[in-house]
Amino acid sequence: MLEFDWDEENVRHLARHGVTISEAEYALENPTLELDYQIVNEEERFVEVGATARGRVLELVTTFRGWKTRVVTAYDADPDIVEEYHQTR
Repeated sequence: MLEFDWDEENVRHLARHGVTISEAEYALENPTLELDYQIVNEEERFVEVGATARGRVLELVTTFRGWKTRVVTAYDADPDIVEEYHQTR
């Protein structure tokens, strides 16, 4: 089970995309499709696609803060990414 790093900033950022904490956590605690790895401002970021309990497919950008997973942002995946995700599951 993952431990998450939440604060007002990343919760507010998710809310701008209509994503809840529980949706993001559920998507990451279940099988994901890894899309990309980036370095932004000297910080490693991972781009993954995962589904919520209701089947909403999200693109999630995460990093690590110590041993905790920090969700930088999450938003609805583009249709082509949704199709790719479903093909791999």
